[in-house]
Amino acid sequence: MDVSSISQDLATIDGQIEDILRALSNGFQKLEKIKDPNRQSRQLDELTEKMRECKRLIKEFEREWRAEESKNTTSINKMLNDRKQSMIKELNTFVALKKRYAGSLGNKRSELFDRAEVGNGPGEENVFLASSMNNQQLMDTGDRMMNETDQAIERSKKVVEDTVNVGAEAAAALKAQTEQMSRIVNELDSIHFSMKKASQLVKEIGRQVATDRCIMALLFLIVVGVIAIIIVKIVNPKNKDIRDIPGLAPPVSRKLLWDHQYYR
Repeated sequence: MDVSSISQDLATIDGQIEDILRALSNGFQKLEKIKDPNRQSRQLDELTEKMRECKRLIKEFEREWRAEESKNTTSINKMLNDRKQSMIKELNTFVALKKRYAGSLGNKRSELFDRAEVGNGPGEENVFLASSMNNQQLMDTGDRMMNETDQAIERSKKVVEDTVNVGAEAAAALKAQTEQMSRIVNELDSIHFSMKKASQLVKEIGRQVATDRCIMALLFLIVVGVIAIIIVKIVNPKNKDIRDIPGLAPPVSRKLLWDHQYYR
């Protein structure tokens, strides 16, 4: 269809319908390859929804066309009418396919519903149609299915209980590891604090040792100086450049001082 000769709204609706019809064609091709009845049912539901949307758009297409019919030429109105009939025909084809697949799917479900299996032992199976069973057989089959369901529920409960126990054990182990890590961190903090204090103590001891060495060196220099003065005084007692050391002056000096005071 030549979209250049119609309005923008009609062209947009026509494009949407074309997309849905293409999706329906691909969907039914995909449906032919599906073997599982449940998947077939879901696919058929999706295609049915698309067909409803397509039918709504066709009606909207017709409304828009009728609203503009008086403005269009005869050839354009004929083209739009042919387009509408073509879309309806294609949609009806998909509707027929949907009915055929729905009928086939309904027959499969009916067969599955009417069958019941009763096993008398390993490798033994008797198949009966539900319509041919008497009341007792139906009750026995129902009881067996309920027992199997109860057993499955019990197995599921046990699995859940085991899972909860494993989770609790994992949580306890994780908590213990977390506490152990916390203790290790505390111990590392204590070690770091002790090392810091030890470093400060070593620095203080180093400063004290340096001070003591300075004092000892000063005392050594003083002692060496005193010894040197004593030695020089002994070797050269008349040297006036060296003062007398207190307590080491000769007694003569005291006598001279006494005589000087007496004669005054």
